[in-house]
Amino acid sequence: MSRDNVLWGTERIRGELRKLGIVVSNRSIRRYRGHGPDRPASQSRRTFLANHRRSIWAADLLTVQTLTFRTFYVLVFVARGRRELVHVAVTAHPTAVWVWRQVINAAPWGRTPPSRVRDRDAVYGSDFVRKATGLGIRTLLTPVRAPGANAIAERLVGTLRRECLDYILVVNEAHLRAVLGEFVGYYNADRPHRSLNLESPQPAPRSQAGPIRVRRVLGGLHHAYERVA
Repeated sequence: MSRDNVLWGTERIRGELRKLGIVVSNRSIRRYRGHGPDRPASQSRRTFLANHRRSIWAADLLTVQTLTFRTFYVLVFVARGRRELVHVAVTAHPTAVWVWRQVINAAPWGRTPPSRVRDRDAVYGSDFVRKATGLGIRTLLTPVRAPGANAIAERLVGTLRRECLDYILVVNEAHLRAVLGEFVGYYNADRPHRSLNLESPQPAPRSQAGPIRVRRVLGGLHHAYERVA
């Protein structure tokens, strides 16, 4: 796993092994990998997350440049409780109308979260809070120049860049949508998360016996491991 996935750290590998029914300590993995210890987790981030209710969604916007230097905007919604990436949308021209449409698309059939954290980006529009209140959504605006107040979404954006977008040359909008769609599926169903006791956001029963099957993700940038029943 270490050889196949050069971006993975010790805890990520330990999580993948646990999914396969193999229990091993962090220290043992470090010894056989030949790498130094992982950086300690940020105490301030843990404190921030512990003070937020599980029903909150966080939102953020990031930019992606293509091979031909076109700029696209990616809007993400992430559920605070299980870190599930609930919605991803791409556009070349972000507007308040487009953002509001994504809010509606992300919360069908009564899935609307009670609260949503976002920054003060003007793209949301001046009447976003009023319209969200009409749907029963309480909007929690972060302080000015305080990205740490939206730490969950900021962390997700960093993960998207470090584990996906920084290693792929995006050709066009269709390619970007395909790349994000594949990574979101892997992120929600297969990727172990430290804050979830090395489970994935969408946990599922996994066999603990049988041969191990490897599935390539994003052409081999990552790999998903599972037991074949």
